[in-house]
Amino acid sequence: MNPLEHLVVQAQADFAAAADAAALENAKAKYLGKTKDQIETVLNVRRAAMADAQMQARLNAEAIDVTLPGRGRSKGGIHPVMRTWERIEQIFGSIGFDVADGPEIENDWTNFTALNSPENHPARSMQDTFYIDGNDTLGKPLLLRTHTSPMQVRYARMNQPPIKVIAPGRTYRVDSDATHSPMFHQVEGLWIDENISFADLKGVYLNFVRAFFETDDLQVRFRPSYFPFTEPSAEIDIAFGSGVLKGRWLEVSGAGQVHPVVLRNMGIDPEKYIGFAFGSGLERLTMLRYGINDLRLFYEGDLRFLKQFN
Repeated sequence: MNPLEHLVVQAQADFAAAADAAALENAKAKYLGKTKDQIETVLNVRRAAMADAQMQARLNAEAIDVTLPGRGRSKGGIHPVMRTWERIEQIFGSIGFDVADGPEIENDWTNFTALNSPENHPARSMQDTFYIDGNDTLGKPLLLRTHTSPMQVRYARMNQPPIKVIAPGRTYRVDSDATHSPMFHQVEGLWIDENISFADLKGVYLNFVRAFFETDDLQVRFRPSYFPFTEPSAEIDIAFGSGVLKGRWLEVSGAGQVHPVVLRNMGIDPEKYIGFAFGSGLERLTMLRYGINDLRLFYEGDLRFLKQFN
């Protein structure tokens, strides 16, 4: 009989000899208490020794030289769209424009109604907006803003003319392809004073695109268009005099004279003040500046693409 079998026979005899429950538990502890704990302790000691030996073997195999200098982390860079954002703020700041900031979650009034787009206006459905759960204090639905114009409304209601401000930021619409994204960036500009005309708009925007693209060999043109918040309205195109895009007219902005209804909603007297507004897509400007033909590259996180702008 081996030792284990002998231990089992002895345990059976001690269990059978127990006269009551207390004696049985004492007999159990004799065989399943201290003996079990001692075995588990010895087992854990052996496991730890094997783990240490395995780790030492790996360290020896890799031959780590602790005297080598540490590996530095690579430095990040500014995203190309953010470069455009900063450049635009710098250019307009140089000619006296303030920068406005505001919430990305807007209410119906600031995003639509104050901008002369009342309920059931077709311009609303054209933007395929992202509505979210919740309402404002008037019970109107909340949404992710479809343009940065609400920031102009907020700014104008807190500041009386003359007003010169740009409003860059993220905007949201249901759209996605090579030239559109559900989330994109816009910059909108607003200049309101007593004597502001389309000539001022042309001068400001021509100065901007020439500074942004770093060339004077560039022209702008205005094509009649429609926007509910301006009247008259125009699309702004640019054409380069040289390079790959030479002679091609490219749409870069919508613009126009601020509609009297919008001025009233801003708390400004349209009989005394006049002004213009414009809006441009930051991704569009970035694509033209760097020769990029697919907007989706900006958001795929491919370092091979992004490192080109570091």
